[in-house]
Amino acid sequence: MRTKRAKSEKRLKPGRIHAVLATLGREIAQEIIPAGAVLPPEHDLEIRFGVGRGVVREAIKTLSGKGLVSVRPRHGTQVLPRRDWSLLDRDVLNWLVGEDKPDLELLLAVQEVRSIIEPAAAALAATRATKKDRQRINAALEAMETSDNQASATAADKAFHLAILDATHNPVLQGFRGAIDTILSTVFLVAVDSVDGWFEGNLPNHAATARAIEEGDAKKARNAMERVLGYTQSKLSEQNVGHRRRNGRLNGPRDLRQT
Repeated sequence: MRTKRAKSEKRLKPGRIHAVLATLGREIAQEIIPAGAVLPPEHDLEIRFGVGRGVVREAIKTLSGKGLVSVRPRHGTQVLPRRDWSLLDRDVLNWLVGEDKPDLELLLAVQEVRSIIEPAAAALAATRATKKDRQRINAALEAMETSDNQASATAADKAFHLAILDATHNPVLQGFRGAIDTILSTVFLVAVDSVDGWFEGNLPNHAATARAIEEGDAKKARNAMERVLGYTQSKLSEQNVGHRRRNGRLNGPRDLRQT
């Protein structure tokens, strides 16, 4: 009986770790637990989540690996400032951006990073893409053009951008796959309630990028990808201004893009 119980707990452990990790991660990201605060003792977290010490320790270890907390003997587990976090980590981005009310200013900040990385990636892809790479890019574009619902449009758009990153054959650039995957999902959440035709309006820019890569023209590929990202950035900026106006914050803190 004891062996069966132990095996059952072992199977459940990954799910329990994820539940504790996701809850604490969101609370830290949303500043419910602010920077500088010390997390409750392990025993208190065990009681709160109804889990064993091993689960709590694994969750804390993962948070530490993502830069959210610092674990110091006899000093407890302290929440670190945002500048120390792994902001391009898929989980951290999800916790920061949120699902119900996406952080538009953070989205704009990540879009800035994309505007630095992806045009260069498109240029590299134009010179390095194999026949198979180009087929993947073109297939994703075709899927974008024929999509008839949000889910398929999101999946195709992700596939397009990730295929271009892969076509660079640069492992460091490919390391941004998770961040771009996450940010595209959130952009689509914002786009659903925004200006009609947002997705369709950017299709010509995607098509121009794919053509330039097919032709092996690095300069055209870079310029076309800049237009892709510039279009999205402008729409997010409009959303952000509207959001701040509705909340009476137009004269509040400076936009992250200006820092």
